[in-house]
Amino acid sequence: MAEPLVNLFGPVDTYLGPYIEYVLLALLVVNIGARALEYERIKRGAASEGPDGVARHPLRVGTNFLLLVGAFYYMTVHHHGGLVFSILVLGLFLTDLFEFESRKVEARREIDIERPKGAIAASFLALLYISFQTLFFIIKPVWSSII
Repeated sequence: MAEPLVNLFGPVDTYLGPYIEYVLLALLVVNIGARALEYERIKRGAASEGPDGVARHPLRVGTNFLLLVGAFYYMTVHHHGGLVFSILVLGLFLTDLFEFESRKVEARREIDIERPKGAIAASFLALLYISFQTLFFIIKPVWSSII
């Protein structure tokens, strides 16, 4: 991990800056778990209450918000990595909005509730990127000898 380029937020940069990749990785893993919980909750709600039973899970909404804020903060600490990750998280956020509306339409039409495939793909892509940023120290010796 490199030192932060700018000390924009003072103590926050001092304490959180060196560990922001780990925090974002943990948040993304929790977000993926919350997405699975939300899917099961939507399936049960749609089966029992119809379209009125389709609701967002507060844990997924909270982790989405924290991921957005964390990604934008990450952009102040590491410009390139933060910009790429922010774009991935924004894509994930927008995909979640459309996937939720798709689940409501499926419940109204009384068809099978599908998995949120777009959101799963977006979160997996974001997970791959932040894992690479976080765990690069593992492959750094091999990478440095080749490149």
